[in-house]
Amino acid sequence: MTQPTTMSAPVLPVQSETKWRREQEAFQRLLPELLKTHRGEFVAIHEGQVVERGSDKLAVGGRAYARFGYVPIYVTLVTDQPLPAVRVPSPRIISQSDQS
Repeated sequence: MTQPTTMSAPVLPVQSETKWRREQEAFQRLLPELLKTHRGEFVAIHEGQVVERGSDKLAVGGRAYARFGYVPIYVTLVTDQPLPAVRVPSPRIISQSDQS
């Protein structure tokens, strides 16, 4: 019987950081100044800059996408408080054993 051959782990390419993640990081860098000028507003970040702002998140995102096309753009509320958790409901499957 032959002995198994142990091979070294493959070298995988490093995942490049995504554009959306870069925009999120840009928002964090800009946040101290944004808190002075845009507190309580939604902003859209594209290419590391605020490109739209306003009181309605969907409108801000819509204007940003209309200007730049459907590319990753980070849209969020300018606040120093944690954002509320979002609950996404999902259907439940009830089996026969659950009904008895």
